[in-house]
Amino acid sequence: MKSSRFLILLAILTMLPVISAAKETKDIPFSFKNAEPVIFSHDLHLEKYKNNCKICHNAIFNLRQKKKYTMAEMEATRSCGACHSGIKAFGVKEEKFCTRCHKGKPRSITYKMKGAPEATFSHDSHIKRPGVACRSCHDGKVITGKDKNVSMAQMEKGKTCGACHDGKKAFTVAGNCGNCHKGMKPREITFKLKGVTDAVFSHQVHIGMFKCPDCHTKTFPYKTGALKASMSSMEKGKSCGACHNGKDAFTVAGECDKCHKGYKPGNILFKTEAGETTFSHEFHLGMYKCADCHTKTFPYKAGALKAKMGDMDKGGKSCGACHNGKDAFKTEDCIKCHKM
Repeated sequence: MKSSRFLILLAILTMLPVISAAKETKDIPFSFKNAEPVIFSHDLHLEKYKNNCKICHNAIFNLRQKKKYTMAEMEATRSCGACHSGIKAFGVKEEKFCTRCHKGKPRSITYKMKGAPEATFSHDSHIKRPGVACRSCHDGKVITGKDKNVSMAQMEKGKTCGACHDGKKAFTVAGNCGNCHKGMKPREITFKLKGVTDAVFSHQVHIGMFKCPDCHTKTFPYKTGALKASMSSMEKGKSCGACHNGKDAFTVAGECDKCHKGYKPGNILFKTEAGETTFSHEFHLGMYKCADCHTKTFPYKAGALKAKMGDMDKGGKSCGACHNGKDAFKTEDCIKCHKM
């Protein structure tokens, strides 16, 4: 009886390393969002290297550190690339070996973004094109694996899709928005401003006369609110003023109600040592246009320009630009403005 028990125990102990080895050397799947997983086979590699685990652990793969490596890092001999360099084993850089690890067909990738329809990248349609292969994009430069979301402005400078979509190799990312964003109808943009009615920009009206690349991204970034410009900077050609200059389109220097519908500028109260004085926009607009004063004489922002009576009387500053005794009564007539 004792001998039979000993033989059973010995058999169990003999099997333990085998069971343990089976658990430790299972296949490892590396999952991807838009492709089939890559399966690493321990059995295949241990057979090749005579069960020598130390060739990889921890010299190449540290079991205590869970780190994901990009293809660019592998091509620089990190991770699998330490052996798969084309010397010890097939190289990860070579196009013909991509399918040795990546089985199946790559899936389409959908990019969701705020304010625009989804853009779908089709691997299938791109790979079918002459001269296009996996490494045309996945070369460690165009698509590095580290690039997350990039802006349209970055694409125009050659990042990601812009490496090919430059207007030469393929249609430019600077325009042709509907080629990627199917059914795109850019919405109206409302600019809410303090002290003035909202200004509404209509894409529909402008697209009837211009193309997307006429404005984006040289004049306007694609992100709403990324560029803020004052009226005075617009007069110098910034923002809307790039076209609304009085030549290509009506000037931003005047005709305020063309953008600010129903706008009626209010009275401005100035508190001075000589008593309060009120400036009436309504009264002056009966004789002048907005552009006659704004922004050469007055910035649009209240309080941005302060002038003394001496500056007005002698230098023609502020109100004195018109109130000079020729165009209008002189600023010396204090009681006409100041309630003293």
